[in-house]
Amino acid sequence: MLVSDTDFQGLGVFHIFDYNWSMKENNPYRTGRHCVFELHAHLVFITKYRGVVFTDEHLRSLESIFRSVCEDFETELVEFNGEADHVHLLVNFPPKVSVSKLVNSLKGVSSRRLKQLHPELIKPAYMKNALWSPSYYAGSVGGAPISVIRQYIEQQTRPH
Repeated sequence: MLVSDTDFQGLGVFHIFDYNWSMKENNPYRTGRHCVFELHAHLVFITKYRGVVFTDEHLRSLESIFRSVCEDFETELVEFNGEADHVHLLVNFPPKVSVSKLVNSLKGVSSRRLKQLHPELIKPAYMKNALWSPSYYAGSVGGAPISVIRQYIEQQTRPH
């Protein structure tokens, strides 16, 4: 399905972007069967009791595990890094993916796989048989600032 400029007529000044839905490499948009999207989330996972357990080798293993889980969810791990007691992930995900289910799989699979790959972590990292704290941070990122979107919505011409 091709999208033309005429499909966006009447959408107002907010829609001044050059919409290019092609599959070029520099196109930030992904497509589904009935949608075009660009959804990113910043995720932060901390170790149980904020234990200082990760080395660079552990973080490299975690990145590989996270990439594999993301592929299973048809998501993309855009960026990954971490410190001794927490990790940051930037994921690009389709609208059909629930962030909470993605997080559950990322944490569960990484905990099991890391224990298998690095048995030396079992004693220091797996307090009460858990690598990760049950909590996490998830924030949406990208797109226009909330204030711009709010103003755009407020300025819509409502029928009488």
